[in-house]
Amino acid sequence: MTARDRANTFLDGVAFMGIFSRTRDIIAANFNDMLDKADDPAKMIRMIILEMEETLVEVRASAARTIADQKEMHRHCVKLDRLQADWAEKAQLALSKDREDLARAALVEKKKAGDMADQLKTEIAVLDDALRAYEDDIQKLQHRLREARSRQTAIAARLESAENRVKLRTLMSTERTDEALARFDQLERRVDYAEGRADALQIAESKTPSLADEIAALAGSDAIDDELEAMKKALGKADDSAKDLGGE
Repeated sequence: MTARDRANTFLDGVAFMGIFSRTRDIIAANFNDMLDKADDPAKMIRMIILEMEETLVEVRASAARTIADQKEMHRHCVKLDRLQADWAEKAQLALSKDREDLARAALVEKKKAGDMADQLKTEIAVLDDALRAYEDDIQKLQHRLREARSRQTAIAARLESAENRVKLRTLMSTERTDEALARFDQLERRVDYAEGRADALQIAESKTPSLADEIAALAGSDAIDDELEAMKKALGKADDSAKDLGGE
């Protein structure tokens, strides 16, 4: 099969139209509407992303095949141009030898090569349009894919948050939670008892003075006795003064 035949098959085939139709559907899809109607939004967004990734791979593969076909067509155009020049030379040679019949036949072949070259150039132009469409679709698909992945991240975060809230509420409403809280109460009572014992020991230790405390107490007692004697002496002097005043 020649490059021209392959190009015609590619352009007219169902696969070509199918991939363009599916690409257009994906690009035009309303994510919000699809997710709102889905029973499982997380599953739906995964399916959307998978479909977009597969379509993107197919579009790129089709674009690569189109580029390859286009290059082959260009090579055939070059060959056909050379063929036209060759038939033109042969026609001139035949005409120079007075073989108008051969010159006419050579010009017929030259025209056939020219017609084929023109047809290939037309198909190359069609492939140029297809490549531009591919490029545009690839950019749009990539944008939609980034958007879908962003939505997937947001949905996953919301789903995880909802599941955690459900787990928390379930945990708070079970008997196991009540048992755990009761155990916490028991632990708190044990801690209170241990702290009470520590405080009691500290009180008991404070009632038994140490040797340093007893010596300090003695020193304090001596100071008090000295101050008391001083007060007595001062009081005695006051009494003597009063007696002297009464005798007079």
